[in-house]
Amino acid sequence: MLPVILAAVVLLAGGLLAYAATRPDHFRIERAVSIDAPPERIFPLIDDFHAWEAWSPWETIDPQLIRTYSGATAGRGAIYEWNGNRQVGRGRMEIVASEAPQRVEIRLDFMVPFEAHNTVEFTLEPMGGATRVRQAMFGPSPLLSRLMGLVFSMDKMVGGKYEEGLARLKALVESRP
Repeated sequence: MLPVILAAVVLLAGGLLAYAATRPDHFRIERAVSIDAPPERIFPLIDDFHAWEAWSPWETIDPQLIRTYSGATAGRGAIYEWNGNRQVGRGRMEIVASEAPQRVEIRLDFMVPFEAHNTVEFTLEPMGGATRVRQAMFGPSPLLSRLMGLVFSMDKMVGGKYEEGLARLKALVESRP
């Protein structure tokens, strides 16, 4: 009986590995919101990591979060590092491109609880008196990530936080004169 169980476990594990290997080796998560303000009022809140405390949902998860800012104050070369509890982990963001008032590109490096290196991009598109703000994260999806994706939906987890953050950004901008 034991050999049959072992064979079933090996077949199941092999099947899961084979299926995960067929999944895309890159991912993209994207959310957008319309904000009733011109891009010039929104852009500084994205281009300056110091402003993120007012709208980023990750800032509220760990009250003891340790933040370190270095490099430029804002824009290209601005660096934000964090070290927090198990939910936020440890990582680093650096603005690698800043095109006021339409685009910010960020290199995002997670160190703990797992290592990952991705790109985050914000684009601001004027639409009459409003602005469509789009936040996207993309990068490689190694086999381990694809295996985890069989159980956890990164799009739902991260996408949900993006929706929350964009809603907070919208409320912040629209509450200001």
